[in-house]
Amino acid sequence: MRPSSAPVPSGTATASAVPLADPVLLGRGLAVLRIFVGVIFFANGVSKLTGETQIDIGPYRGNLINRDGARNILNFEVNRRDERGTEVPGLKSIVNDLILPNWDIFQWLVTAVEVGVGALLIVGLATRGAALVGLGFQLFLALVYVSSNRWAFEQPHEYVPLFILAAVPAGRFWGVDGGLVRNRRALRRWPF
Repeated sequence: MRPSSAPVPSGTATASAVPLADPVLLGRGLAVLRIFVGVIFFANGVSKLTGETQIDIGPYRGNLINRDGARNILNFEVNRRDERGTEVPGLKSIVNDLILPNWDIFQWLVTAVEVGVGALLIVGLATRGAALVGLGFQLFLALVYVSSNRWAFEQPHEYVPLFILAAVPAGRFWGVDGGLVRNRRALRRWPF
């Protein structure tokens, strides 16, 4: 035990130290981010299941991407944008030789990822694992868009929140992960 007169190392909390930010508010803020990202994934996955793309709520109008839309976007971005498509080495062959010819399988894989990741993030179950799967999905899309001369932050705002959610246990506030780690201390590790 350190005598009370001993210096406290930098970055170490003391009994009288007040945190710079309220940990409960930070946890709730991350939970809101988690749920919001989950809703985005889930809504697009449901659109792929139902084929519905239009959202009309009062004056608000928006759209989602169904399976055909996803295929068309992928084909356009990789093969036809600016009359030459992507300039990312190897991406055209992956998309044109693997994904597009097997779209009957990949459309359902994309749908399952969106619905699954979305649902897990919304309920806060295995949150960091779900965020990591979603991050892989979004990083692939970022690769598709990297040479398309888009707004510089169009893709980072899709994957940066997922980096954060993969690193931070955001499912412990307003999520199933919180109940799991309270009842089983052994689960206090990644992906919970």
